[in-house]
Amino acid sequence: MAVVFFAIVIFLFLPLYSNSYASSVSIDSVSDAAQLSCKYTGMVEDCSCDYETVNSLNKEVLHPLLQELVTTPFFRYFKVKLWCDCPFWPDDGMCRLRDCSVCECPENEFPETFRKPSSVLRKEDLMCQEGKPEAVVDRTLDNKVFRGWPEVDNPWTNDDETDNSEMTYVNLQLNPERYTGYTGPSARRIWDAIYSENCPRYASGEMCPEKKVLYKLISGLHASISIHIAADYLLDEATNKWGQNLEIMHDRVLRYPERVRNLYFTFLFVLRAVTKASDYLEQAEYDTGNPEDDLKTQSLLKQLLYNSKLRSACPLPFDEAKLWQGQSGPELKQQIQKQFRNISALMDCVGCEKCRLWGKLQVLGLGTALKILFSVDGGNHLPLQLQRNEVIALVNLLHRLSESVKLVHEKGPYVEKIVGQVSGIPLKASTLQRLWQSVNDFRTKKSS
Repeated sequence: MAVVFFAIVIFLFLPLYSNSYASSVSIDSVSDAAQLSCKYTGMVEDCSCDYETVNSLNKEVLHPLLQELVTTPFFRYFKVKLWCDCPFWPDDGMCRLRDCSVCECPENEFPETFRKPSSVLRKEDLMCQEGKPEAVVDRTLDNKVFRGWPEVDNPWTNDDETDNSEMTYVNLQLNPERYTGYTGPSARRIWDAIYSENCPRYASGEMCPEKKVLYKLISGLHASISIHIAADYLLDEATNKWGQNLEIMHDRVLRYPERVRNLYFTFLFVLRAVTKASDYLEQAEYDTGNPEDDLKTQSLLKQLLYNSKLRSACPLPFDEAKLWQGQSGPELKQQIQKQFRNISALMDCVGCEKCRLWGKLQVLGLGTALKILFSVDGGNHLPLQLQRNEVIALVNLLHRLSESVKLVHEKGPYVEKIVGQVSGIPLKASTLQRLWQSVNDFRTKKSS
């Protein structure tokens, strides 16, 4: 009888999934999610804002402004070194495969579009998941001139930002962060190295606050990247159908409360860095050669930096003054700084071009936030100097995190309701598929 009842429950719920996780579920309305109680309430751990305030501010103020700001010419172009020279392990051959490599063009040809990915993969290239066209960077650019910014290296990151000979501009609007097919050992090795070698999980009570912050930042960034992959996923390669893959969103992030909490923490950490640098960012030069666009960029940035709702509801998203206390502070800072530089260097080991682009951008953005909040030497604050690329990375990272927080808040409760719970029993969507198949097989036998 219990089996029959459970089969009925599956029968009632699984129409939601029929064809859904072969092609995934796409939710067009968030009304159902809004009616469900919020799972995350109270203060965000180690921060000075609560989840309800963060969600409200993000929806009403931050996300709309950032969404518009990152489309302006100044924040649209990112200078990046797209090469494949991994300093941590031998070349695994990924960069020799056709669509995984980067065409190095003479300086006088830049910024021409110099490579079109082939739509046909050879049999020997199929092992390279990142060789798919969606993993290749589109280098179509406008002729933009940026000037008036210092070129200084960031002590928290690995790339030499002053070495312009090996860097190229990329239009981020033509290369959105989304699914690329980058899976398997090559992709797993990157995250394993980040967590195991540079940001180990310490036993309870063994992690000092500073190392805890680093771990939470990496975890929050990882969660955000996973959310964006799931939110813009290739559902059907044959028809080039893109949409939301709620199974991945649930399995990689939503079913782990710690990852969601770390996403909110990282968002508030980066937001604090942006607001702390407000005077510098307000006075900086946003010259792209188009006065109208540049005035719009400055206006949007001021609205973000000096928003009255943000200042009254969440004036201090994260309090960095609590860290680096005691005599071991300077030594600990150098140790964690070295760890983060290693994480930055690992981005050169990413075998997928587009993943490498967004990995480098977001790690540079996080390194810029660390630079802003912890730019101290012997207790004395150093004059803040940011290069143009750091500001572009910082604002784009804040937008990525804002988008992820918005998706988690709007979609999370509904996804968890339909994917993670059936009759009170936590189940993965893949499990539901198998159960649904079993019910179908049973019905087929009965009718034959």
